[in-house]
Amino acid sequence: MTKKNNDVQSNDSIVSAPVKNGDKVQVHYTGKFNDGTVFDSSEGRTPLVFEAGSGQVIPGFDKAIIGMKKEESKQILIPSADAYGPERKEMVVTFERKQLPAKPEPEVGMMLLLRDPQGHQLPARIVKVEKEMVTLDLNHPLAGKDLTFELKVVGINEAGSDSDCACGEKDEESGCCGGCGDDCECK
Repeated sequence: MTKKNNDVQSNDSIVSAPVKNGDKVQVHYTGKFNDGTVFDSSEGRTPLVFEAGSGQVIPGFDKAIIGMKKEESKQILIPSADAYGPERKEMVVTFERKQLPAKPEPEVGMMLLLRDPQGHQLPARIVKVEKEMVTLDLNHPLAGKDLTFELKVVGINEAGSDSDCACGEKDEESGCCGGCGDDCECK
């Protein structure tokens, strides 16, 4: 037997070794709420690429991948504690309206992108608008929600999955796809 690219070759066939911590995996997924509504999917896009066990994805997703083999599919339920955590009351904050841009006029439900002192973008949803004050919810939009994922491992330590771009879509010429956000390590 010889081992190559996380596949174990025998005389009869190639059998994929299961995903273990440190493996670079490629995963297609569909995320749904309890009512079946899809909130995100890789369908029609390149698969999600990440290092298993590294914390690059939500904990429940990371745990579910460990032990899966290439081409294996499964459906999992991730409780909010292993997803984006509970909704935290301290993440609902009130600002003076003059601290926000004058245009567009703030409305309940509107999403804003704020920057923390380190320059990271934080999505914020307007939950209350008053004459002098605006209340923003800085919780992740999926906080407090149990999530269902359909997962399929499509690659384990394969050529092309060793990109240093967090989204796995590194452009050889520029060094990054540019679509993975400000936190991307390849920028």
